[in-house]
Amino acid sequence: MPNEPDQTTTGADAPGQPGAAAPPQPGRHRRTRAEERIAELDVSPTALLSRIDAVTAERDAALAKADEHLVLAQRAQADYANLRRRTAEEREQMLGLANELLLGKVVALADDFDLAIEHVPADARETPWLEGIAAIDRKLRALLDSEGVTPIEALGRPFDPAVHDALSHVPGTGRPENEVVAEIRRGYLIRDRVLRPSLVAVSDGSGPADLPN
Repeated sequence: MPNEPDQTTTGADAPGQPGAAAPPQPGRHRRTRAEERIAELDVSPTALLSRIDAVTAERDAALAKADEHLVLAQRAQADYANLRRRTAEEREQMLGLANELLLGKVVALADDFDLAIEHVPADARETPWLEGIAAIDRKLRALLDSEGVTPIEALGRPFDPAVHDALSHVPGTGRPENEVVAEIRRGYLIRDRVLRPSLVAVSDGSGPADLPN
């Protein structure tokens, strides 16, 4: 008997079976997600102009905010610089004040040495003890000079209220009025400032002939 063609088909080839491939349908194309997004875009001139205006407004707002932040940063930097400067100035003032207080005490000590040397008895002026006192006095003067402390010129000078304190007016000196005729306590300058004013007596401008008999 002649062999007949095998009519048996597999499940994948049989139409209507679950595993069968769907036949392509001509004329239909499934769009990609990108194509769908492009199709959704509104590219009309009105829409584009509106979008440009919105982006421009966002840019301007961002630039204004950046300028504001820059101003705040510059202001904070300037405030910090001013704070550092004021702190340094206050520190220098405090150190200067402490230094002046210490030098004022050294000046008072120098006054004591002046009085001690001034009132040494005549018979003790050549003793080693006096030489030791004078040596210490010279060291004190050198210390004051190294710190910019100098004596105020007073005797024979016109009275200057900026550096002199007048304790009395002396009549009958024959010196011009308000000339310093006696220095009661020496004054000192520390560079260009008064560390301690001189205590002085000044002439009242009268001469000996003006004194009452």
